[in-house]
Amino acid sequence: MTLPFSKWEKLKLALRLSYAAPLTLTYILRSILITRRRGLPSRLFIVCAVLKVALGFSPRQLQYLSLPTHETYRKWIQQQIKEAKKLELKHVARLVYDREVLEDGKSSLLWIGNRKQAKKVVLFFHGGGYAAPITTGHLDWCWRAFVLAGIEKGVEVAVAVLEYTLIPEARYPVQLRQAASGLAHLLQKGIPPQHIIIGGDSAGGQLTAQLLCHLLQPQPTIPEITLVKPLAGAFLVSPWVAQSTGDASYRENSAIDMLPVHGIVAFTKELLGPGAEPAISAFPLDRDKSSLAGMTSVLSGMYVTAGAHEIFRDQVVAFKDRVQLLNPDLKLQFQHYKNCAHDFIVIEKEDGECTQDMKQWMVDLLDSEYVYT
Repeated sequence: MTLPFSKWEKLKLALRLSYAAPLTLTYILRSILITRRRGLPSRLFIVCAVLKVALGFSPRQLQYLSLPTHETYRKWIQQQIKEAKKLELKHVARLVYDREVLEDGKSSLLWIGNRKQAKKVVLFFHGGGYAAPITTGHLDWCWRAFVLAGIEKGVEVAVAVLEYTLIPEARYPVQLRQAASGLAHLLQKGIPPQHIIIGGDSAGGQLTAQLLCHLLQPQPTIPEITLVKPLAGAFLVSPWVAQSTGDASYRENSAIDMLPVHGIVAFTKELLGPGAEPAISAFPLDRDKSSLAGMTSVLSGMYVTAGAHEIFRDQVVAFKDRVQLLNPDLKLQFQHYKNCAHDFIVIEKEDGECTQDMKQWMVDLLDSEYVYT
């Protein structure tokens, strides 16, 4: 946050925190009842209930209560080094605090893995509605699904986590400009596009789709990027692809998913600005269909996931269907998780189902011929 947290804001936050506990208990009890009715394992849905309360806070409240992305990254690196040394793991050399500030001076790349020796690079965009900083769950995911996948295959993989400017300090299309800058930076460093994978979760999945659309049809206010070859792949986990909140999945899952509908509406207003009608929508499903055509010219493969019990489910399926319809030759893998809500890969811990599937996709990608062309 650029502006200090005022006394009035602290008072409002204190009021909000005063009823957070009973609200959390209510959400937990409701989740237990719904999961029993649906025959679902309740553990991660209880986590969803807790997160639902947190994600109902305003962007500035969330940021006041959280560490900035680069500080969470720093502490995570320190903890990983400590654990690796204790277990005498050889990969400890890949755990170094490595932050590259990009040209705007406000965004940066936070590296996981050895970027100087990397043969493949993942450009990662974290979720959080553009309001919340990164979590350790995101960093665990990057390490387990990408860096460790590379170690197992004998291919050095590094992840460049984009630290972008959050709302309300920056609104669309600032985050897209920073994502494009991150990709351009990697290309300028001599990393071939066919060795770069981009992706993210939730808002980070939206940012991934925005960047792909920009590569296909450059926005006039964002520097154009020319690829000599398509990117190796893109992954979109529970992506936030449409502005509407009227889908059936919203009605079915709003009581059990981690995303509060009022929070989605509030984050959207902050992202776009009051009364704003951007010439090019931030939401890929709300754009002209042609914006997703020609994907094979910039991308070799795509991985998309949705949870059966998340509010974004129907929109993610519609996005996947549109991409497939317009790009029949694109290698697209879609994972529809029958026991998951939104973004379970971030909260499942250890090597859960979602992490294992993502890791296998990465292993398959590293094995594929198109990565090495």
